[in-house]
Amino acid sequence: MRILPVDLNKDFNEAILEACRVLRASGTMIYPTDTAYSLGANACDSVAVEKIFQIKNRHHSKPLPVLVRNLDWAKALAYITPRQEKYLASIWPGPVTVILPRREHLSALTTANGMTVGLRVASYPFLDKLLAKLGYPLTATSAKLFGEEESNDINKVVTALETSNRPFGSSARLTTSQTQGRQPNLVIDAGILPKSLPATILDLTSEEPKILRVGPTSPELLRKLLGMK
Repeated sequence: MRILPVDLNKDFNEAILEACRVLRASGTMIYPTDTAYSLGANACDSVAVEKIFQIKNRHHSKPLPVLVRNLDWAKALAYITPRQEKYLASIWPGPVTVILPRREHLSALTTANGMTVGLRVASYPFLDKLLAKLGYPLTATSAKLFGEEESNDINKVVTALETSNRPFGSSARLTTSQTQGRQPNLVIDAGILPKSLPATILDLTSEEPKILRVGPTSPELLRKLLGMK
């Protein structure tokens, strides 16, 4: 596991290049977002996505949220109606994950063999440049241990990785060699991020939109944009 410090207010091209190198080799990484630190891999690479499940000891029945660069990328991965496209253009980029009917391009592991996918366009220059350089969508599951909240403090995340003998998302005990095998290849260390709630989750797969989780975006604003009561 390589830890790469980066100042997001300065030139972070080295971090972008290293992240792309790791991700193109079916690797995994922890990276900063506009809400918290996330655990990522190329969402179209089944080998890489399987590593995410192993690191978190996550059940394969649970799909992974996916970061895309823009609405065009989202349209390539999900079926989006003209009305939904207009709505998404009003909330993206931003901290809202939207569940939509999926197309076939993603790894089946990413969507847990389901017919939907959760997509988000982050309001974050680092991720915009990373996705532009990488050319693939990125898994965006939280980098947290079992029973803990999402963390904006990379020191806590790294300390847990280095000292814990259990994988992300599990209370099971592991040997040192097993734990090392479950660590990401790269950590993009951007320090302590601004505090934020986890992203809002909005389901647009049925005729009636549903807010599944309230996050930083006002529910009232979402309802108004959707024409919901």
